Amino acid sequence: MNGVNEITSKIKTRTITKAGITAAFAIGGVVLATQQAQALSALAVVNGITTNGGVGVSKDILYGDEPLQDLDIYYPKPLVQAMKAESAITQTYPMVVFVHGGSWENGSKEEYAFVGQSLAQAGYVTAVINYRKAPSHVYPDYVKDTAQAIAWSHNNANSFYADPDRLAVIGHSAGAFNAVAAIANEDFLAPYGMKPTDISAVIGIAGPYSYDFRKFDSATAFGPNATPDQVMPDRQIKGKQPPYLLLTAEKDKVVYDTNAIKMTEALKAAGVTVDNGVIKGASHATSIGAMAPPLRWVNDVRAQVLAYLDKRL
Repeated sequence: MNGVNEITSKIKTRTITKAGITAAFAIGGVVLATQQAQALSALAVVNGITTNGGVGVSKDILYGDEPLQDLDIYYPKPLVQAMKAESAITQTYPMVVFVHGGSWENGSKEEYAFVGQSLAQAGYVTAVINYRKAPSHVYPDYVKDTAQAIAWSHNNANSFYADPDRLAVIGHSAGAFNAVAAIANEDFLAPYGMKPTDISAVIGIAGPYSYDFRKFDSATAFGPNATPDQVMPDRQIKGKQPPYLLLTAEKDKVVYDTNAIKMTEALKAAGVTVDNGVIKGASHATSIGAMAPPLRWVNDVRAQVLAYLDKRL
């Protein structure tokens, strides 16, 4: 193979950044906000202190034809080194698709680059995806986009030296809703010839899987006539499922643990294997912010995620 350019010549892409991310280093401590709106503005800080650790990235790869239907692929350091050396690559890597949060209206793959870097540093080829946002695009558009990105990643895994049979999906907050909804109901993956069991594992971090959105500002993301029974993932389980890990943040004041409790009950009632974990000391923001390697001391979300991925992939 002839490095990153040869890999990405196989796919439709707007821009490729070759084997590297700008390195930056932490000076002093960081205190992340506890509220979701503040968390979004804090992401630039998180990204600014995350070193690249030798990982590489291919940017703005299209998985669909609509605006925001694109993703970034992060490569582990050994794979980057082999690509740069143009040496034969015989090893395949496990793959993760990450879906960001932001109340279905905010956030971008660029803001969550630290997650892609963190997972690539741990040895996972990682796709960090964009998806169309409310209010222009309400449910189920962003779930459909998530399913399409998952299917694209699965079908193109070999192009990135990733193993499609070792693919996990991770989401945080609204992104956890998207990830769980896209997989729990087999109808979302079916148009792409995939089944939920084609995914090896699903990890939801602080996800709102079971709540009455009509009582909150997020109602605008679901359309005027939608009801919780029609859209909440705990009421839309269809088809044989992969195993799930549902994590909650101990000090979350944005998404309460009742969501994970109800989702777990629904999955188990459907015969699905579910593990649960509590991220001690974590707020809604730090439940994803501490995925950044320099912030491992904040809580153990990264350790819990990596332990589960190692077990399942």
